[in-house]
Amino acid sequence: MTAGRPKPLAITMGEPGSIAPDITVKAWLNLRSGFERGFFIIGDFDLLKSRAKMIGEPIEFAAIDRPEQAPALFAEALPVLPHPAAQISRPGHTDAANAKAITGSIERAVTYALAGEVGAMVTNPIHKKLLYSAGFPHTGHTDFIAALARAQGHRAQPVMMLAALDLRTVPLTVHIPLRDVAAALSSAMIQEQTLVVNADLKRYFGIAAPRIAVTGLNPHAGEGGALGEEERSIITPAIDELRRQGLAVEGPIPADSAFHAEARAQFDVVICMFHDQALIPVKTIGFHEGVNATLGLPFIRTSPDHGTALSLAGTGRANPTSLISALRLAAAMADHAQQPP
Repeated sequence: MTAGRPKPLAITMGEPGSIAPDITVKAWLNLRSGFERGFFIIGDFDLLKSRAKMIGEPIEFAAIDRPEQAPALFAEALPVLPHPAAQISRPGHTDAANAKAITGSIERAVTYALAGEVGAMVTNPIHKKLLYSAGFPHTGHTDFIAALARAQGHRAQPVMMLAALDLRTVPLTVHIPLRDVAAALSSAMIQEQTLVVNADLKRYFGIAAPRIAVTGLNPHAGEGGALGEEERSIITPAIDELRRQGLAVEGPIPADSAFHAEARAQFDVVICMFHDQALIPVKTIGFHEGVNATLGLPFIRTSPDHGTALSLAGTGRANPTSLISALRLAAAMADHAQQPP
């Protein structure tokens, strides 16, 4: 690689029958000028060419053998590290035969990230139901990526962070029924995830002393125990311990007061108790700009904050903004990671 040129970003192929090829093409069109790192996709060359033509964007592609070749080609063509699909899925349709190619693309991106050959990996959306039908043993992208890192001897404590415009949120519990949230929470969980967030906001976002808000679980943050005990028995003890460790943590804050403009200006991140508490405000203030960043990994990983949108595949109507935001955020995180502490 040319001396001084930053390392490119690796995009995974995602679900071939989804909008993943469409938004990748559109993201390249948007970023081909002025995006110094550049990116490449680990995907099926013929599928990408076909889909680009289908959506009315017959762009140039360039096959590469190694990540380091991507930046020099990026301004003129979308670099593709060939990774064939078993079947060229019709837009809007999935094919179980492609499961191995989909997971293999993720595996290759993780390998490049762990080897330091790319600045970050950005994952296109996958169709989890299809992967489950093919025997995929993980709950989703994040668990799979963490398992791959651990298998190569690296520590991984993944924490989901959502970002849009001036808001960052972290859901402590994610894909579990709402009725199970209270039982799943613990002071140890709150402390562990908050410590990961604090460390990575410093490392990847250049925030020297992160200002962290922690929401309550119950209405009005429990109203002193009248509306629930979790704030007093679980959340407040965790906050007190984090403060003793030197973190700038406030809470528990009633969730209905944590996300207005004045509140957002006071904090760098809001730690939330459950999935919708974290995702609703992000999607409300920046639905198309939302990015999912996985903290606590030995490398940078971001992804668009949406699914496969099968009904839009091949129509040309898929909005690439979330993928573009994920690429920009990954590049910014990689830039901060290179700065001296």
